[in-house]
Amino acid sequence: MSEHGSIFGAMLKEFDSAARILKLDPGIWRILTHPKRQIIVSCPVQMDNGEIEVFTGYRVQYNITLGPAKGGIRYHPDVSLDEVTALAAWMTWKCAVAHIPFGGGKGGIVCDPTRMSRRELEALTRRYVAEIIDAIGPEKDVPAPDVNTNDQIMAWDTPRQRSSPASRSRWAAH
Repeated sequence: MSEHGSIFGAMLKEFDSAARILKLDPGIWRILTHPKRQIIVSCPVQMDNGEIEVFTGYRVQYNITLGPAKGGIRYHPDVSLDEVTALAAWMTWKCAVAHIPFGGGKGGIVCDPTRMSRRELEALTRRYVAEIIDAIGPEKDVPAPDVNTNDQIMAWDTPRQRSSPASRSRWAAH
């Protein structure tokens, strides 16, 4: 949380100041203060001790007017929908200001990756991707590493993961 309340609230306050300076059209202003899509998923994973743990994951596509969303996926115990929504909005502004043909996206999973085995992280990653697969891809949304994620975690989003709905279900709790 920021000193302004929510992180998204702080982002909106910054955006409102910039919109006033730019004399932004009120209709565009309203559109740009709402995310296009917010996805919340449950990701059950069988842990190494045999127990099933259910993790909450998020993916926000804030605005895709300029192109597919792009933005990182973070793994952290304090990840929230509020945080990833604000970060997706900031990515939207960064891409627009830099004339990069992408929209803003961001995702995260509420977990402590420092307390998870490699197998558990892989299972969690594959389950998260299976849950959001219909919303991601080169023409829709391009995830990238962020806090506590890396190229290995991104590599677990493999072609077999995208092959069919039936093949996706096999990752349910493994």
